[in-house]
Amino acid sequence: MNIFRKVRALIFRAQQKWLYSIIKTQIIGPDIKDFTIDPDKPVIYAMLYPSHAEQLVIDREVSRFGWGSPQDDRTERRLPAKPFFAIYRRARPFSRKQGTPVVARQLIKQAEWLTEDASRDIQVVPVRVFWGRAPAKEGSFLKIWLQSTGAIGGRLAKLMAIIFNGRNTFVHFSRPISLRELADNETNAELISRKLARVLRVHNRQVSSAVLGPDLSHRRTLVHQIPNRPLVLKAIEEEAESKGISKAKAQQRALKYADEIASNISYTNVRFLDVMLTWVWNKIYDGIQLHNMENLKDVIKENEIIYVPCHRSHIDYLLLSYVLYHHGLQLPQIAAGINLNMPVVGPILRRGGAFFMRRTFRDNKLYAAVFDEYLHSVFSGGFSTEYFVEGGRSRTGRTLSPKAGMLAMTLRSYLRDSRKPILFMPVYTGYEKVFEANSYLGELRGAKKKKESLIGVLGTLRSFKRSFGKVNVTFGEPIYFTEFLDREHPGWREEDYDACDFRPDWAPKVVDQLAKEVVTGINTAASVNPVNLTALSILSAPRQAMEEQQLIILMEAYRDLLASNPYSGITVLPEGNGADWVAYAEKLNVVSRSKHPLGDLIQTDDRQAVTLTYYRNNVLHLIALPSLIACLFVNNQRYTEEQVQQLVALFYPYLKAELFLHWNNGDLTVEVKRWLNALQSRGYLILNDKGYHATPASSNEYVLLAGMAGNVMQTLERYFLTLSILRRHGSNRLTAQNLEEQATLLAQRISMLYGINSPEFFDKALFRTLIQQLIGEGRISRNDEQVLTFGDGLEPLTEALEDILEGALRQSILRSLQ
Repeated sequence: MNIFRKVRALIFRAQQKWLYSIIKTQIIGPDIKDFTIDPDKPVIYAMLYPSHAEQLVIDREVSRFGWGSPQDDRTERRLPAKPFFAIYRRARPFSRKQGTPVVARQLIKQAEWLTEDASRDIQVVPVRVFWGRAPAKEGSFLKIWLQSTGAIGGRLAKLMAIIFNGRNTFVHFSRPISLRELADNETNAELISRKLARVLRVHNRQVSSAVLGPDLSHRRTLVHQIPNRPLVLKAIEEEAESKGISKAKAQQRALKYADEIASNISYTNVRFLDVMLTWVWNKIYDGIQLHNMENLKDVIKENEIIYVPCHRSHIDYLLLSYVLYHHGLQLPQIAAGINLNMPVVGPILRRGGAFFMRRTFRDNKLYAAVFDEYLHSVFSGGFSTEYFVEGGRSRTGRTLSPKAGMLAMTLRSYLRDSRKPILFMPVYTGYEKVFEANSYLGELRGAKKKKESLIGVLGTLRSFKRSFGKVNVTFGEPIYFTEFLDREHPGWREEDYDACDFRPDWAPKVVDQLAKEVVTGINTAASVNPVNLTALSILSAPRQAMEEQQLIILMEAYRDLLASNPYSGITVLPEGNGADWVAYAEKLNVVSRSKHPLGDLIQTDDRQAVTLTYYRNNVLHLIALPSLIACLFVNNQRYTEEQVQQLVALFYPYLKAELFLHWNNGDLTVEVKRWLNALQSRGYLILNDKGYHATPASSNEYVLLAGMAGNVMQTLERYFLTLSILRRHGSNRLTAQNLEEQATLLAQRISMLYGINSPEFFDKALFRTLIQQLIGEGRISRNDEQVLTFGDGLEPLTEALEDILEGALRQSILRSLQ
């Protein structure tokens, strides 16, 4: 018997060696390091279907984990059956697509062994081996072979899948299940086995959904179904009546819209993109670092995921899909602007999961209905989705004010069908050097945005000769849609949403709040890199130049402050020290070095300085509160803690609206006290019986305090500029648009006079946000003619700003208004 066992073992290892000569595996799913495997208890492995090839793979992979070979485990622990069992019996070739649920004999034997001794336990590890990854899809038998998911076909199909797709093999291990705990007090081995099989089948459906997504309907079928949906049929009738065309022509127009919008995901295309993007990332990036990924994997199985990333670059589209694919998660359907549907590029993106939308379709009710219905098909079909709530890419590096259109359509879809819970997953992408930096620089200086084109895409190939540093991708804290609706509108479940064009009165307010929570969640997930620290430090210096040692001290001081008082529990900080970061910034050409006998200087030219404002703005919200506190003291002011709290509370609503800060008013007092303690403990502020005040201006600590204040001081200067224009013209003289335009022009003038290399200083959108917040706070209002009116509500803000801001700049602003 031992001889036969040894021979079988030799054959098993020989087969395993041959198999691994033609396949390449990648572990996906939960982090194996988080698994709790008891070495004193046997382990068995639950597969989807019986498969000797999968047993070879499982044995090799778990041996690499240090769990021991399953074959050896059976011998050592004297298990009554093989350590592998399946939960389905494979369907016969060319018959049904789904297998038959079974309770394996091996499992029953293991359960019998368990019940013989109450001290025994068995650890059950569910495993899926994907010979390539693609959801089930109507198509040829050859495609099934090439994109085997393990759901159909026999030995021949499996062999073909291994041969054609073995280099793309993914192995998904799930956390172990204690058979003793699952059995509870049950002693019947067959009942225990049936219970485990049911649990594993449910778990398998969740894994399939998370990794593969739902079955893909044929695109042509979906496109032709959309014009027949009630919402679209009503829009077709209205289109025919309003445009004076036949109903058939209106229906044909709806069909054309659906074809223009719909994605056509192809996993053959995805594998091509995988190979291409792996080459691209290795060519232009030094690495992609992921954070909080396990948080995503924990929530994805039981929820439909809507990814809501920040939008810094066109690379965002590709990067998130690449990351998800390589971590064994379902590829999302991605909302992309119609401007990207250009020759060559458009079809590739469409086959990678992109669906295209026009920038605006407010006046095209038929297109809106078709897009609404398509989006509902995506949501109700169980697909994960991705869209950018900012609308467009940020040219300044700040998170933009959200556009609520996609969120509103998501809400309407969810009210129609809320069977599967939705969660929003904020995603922050932090670049050390953004791919479009040159075009952003031109646009910030007044150049018109270039239209995307194939020639433009080909032109970017020149950039592959340069390094763009590392990329940080952080998954934030999920926003559960059901819980959000329960909080914001508790009675939403009881209302009637049967009408095909329903738009609840309460929806706009709820959607606006959701939009704010999403962008706030994105900012909460922000990461900090060496370029961010370089920008925070050097931009506050006169002429944006510093002694190297002073720059190193400042960068490390920022890192230490953010480490001791993190903005959130998932804030990521760079490793290394200031000297490493300065050398790295030089390598990326974001700063320059000037040699000097008394010590090298690190400086920026005009182009570098403007570019660095982008990377400072990426993380400005992380340092905004201590920077605001620092602003109170740099001009030799002295305040008690109560006065500091009052002044911070006065300005905080405007900073919160602009930077999407996450503290509520109730949390603010505690946070301000925490930062006062931190600044005092490090010597940046001094506390005596008269209150807080800054250290002497000659001290190193004052240099950091002044530098920190500089990050928010320009924001306060914009506030003073806006309020000064209002007061100069008086109440009932300006509309919001007039004020916005005049403030922008004056800010441009001041920036030229004072050499302010920060394009966001005269960003019209920021003035718009300030005006809206002033109205929201009740400090100004609009009359029936939309003219701004105000009383004494502006005085507290103006007086506080006059105390805080440097006198020469205030006088320059006031002189410009005379």
